[in-house]
Amino acid sequence: MTTIALILAIIAFIAGLIGTVMPVLPGPVLIYAGMLLYGAMTDFASLDSGFFVMQAIALAIVFSVDYVASAVGTRLFGGSKQAAVGAIIGTVPALVFLGPLGIVIGPFVGAVAIELLRGAKLTAAVRVGFGTLIGTLGGTLFKLCAEVVMIVYFFIKVL
Repeated sequence: MTTIALILAIIAFIAGLIGTVMPVLPGPVLIYAGMLLYGAMTDFASLDSGFFVMQAIALAIVFSVDYVASAVGTRLFGGSKQAAVGAIIGTVPALVFLGPLGIVIGPFVGAVAIELLRGAKLTAAVRVGFGTLIGTLGGTLFKLCAEVVMIVYFFIKVL
């Protein structure tokens, strides 16, 4: 049973890592679910409650990075607070209508649109949008690294 549980957990981990880059799948949630599945299938023999609390905290941090990273990038490139909010708001409908491309296009369009509505020149608004892209890509890189650390910690505890 342990081998089957480990195989299923690994499948969930791979799907989660893919979901981080292709946001059709809830990447961090799948990784955590793989750990819970393994624990449930092995009667939590090698994973204690402290492990799951630490992983849940990591999950919450990783999950929030999508929204925070684009806003930080927006602010670092001179965008207003409203543009940072526009970047966050732009992500949601873009993901719904554009799928994986939405994670890149949505924050950019949201930030640029708000800056233009605030009266910024097109070049300044595009610079803010570019900052949003950098923040989003940096956030994705951070999420991938954090998820790999979560997975490595899982294997340290299990093996």
